[in-house]
Amino acid sequence: MKLLQIDSSARAGSVTRRLTAKFAEEWRANHPTAEIIQRDLSTTMLPLITDDWNATHIEPSKLSPEHRNYLSASDALIEEVQAADTIVIGAPMYNFAISSLLKAWIDQTVRIGKTVAYGPHGPQGMLGDKKVFVITARGGAYEKGTPREKFDFQEPYLRHIFGFIGLTDVTFIHAENQARENAGPSFAAAAEQIGRLVAQ
Repeated sequence: MKLLQIDSSARAGSVTRRLTAKFAEEWRANHPTAEIIQRDLSTTMLPLITDDWNATHIEPSKLSPEHRNYLSASDALIEEVQAADTIVIGAPMYNFAISSLLKAWIDQTVRIGKTVAYGPHGPQGMLGDKKVFVITARGGAYEKGTPREKFDFQEPYLRHIFGFIGLTDVTFIHAENQARENAGPSFAAAAEQIGRLVAQ
């Protein structure tokens, strides 16, 4: 059993970091022999998608040393995802969407021939049979059926892009209203939800 813990906040004391740490702690208690791989995106070199990304369309045997060097970060990140049985991602909401660090990780992870394949019936995700838990921290609340739901560009995007690469078993844990007076109870509720989910 392997857990991949991904933190995408650049803030050392962020809500999502505290909650992913809680998840990992609960996971270790329930799976004492399991391995936990930690990936801190704030300390990871995440290349931009440049013209060199065209190397992803070249046969591996024909890649130049420069191509291999450029793709090395993408290779390492994808290998971590492939090796994990469970993935927990700390995803703060910035301006109704995800952080630039998490977007950069996604850009390096969504890759033809590695995590998604194209066939006669269109794209096919290649990362099935994994559980994904996304822990968010939001200044407000964006419950379904409320007027503010339409401002949530975080969960819908993540569900879509993860499904695109085959990660369809995704559970969201929202710590909402973190910029308001009831931040404490919302944080506690998210922590309690984590405990229940990991125990299952």
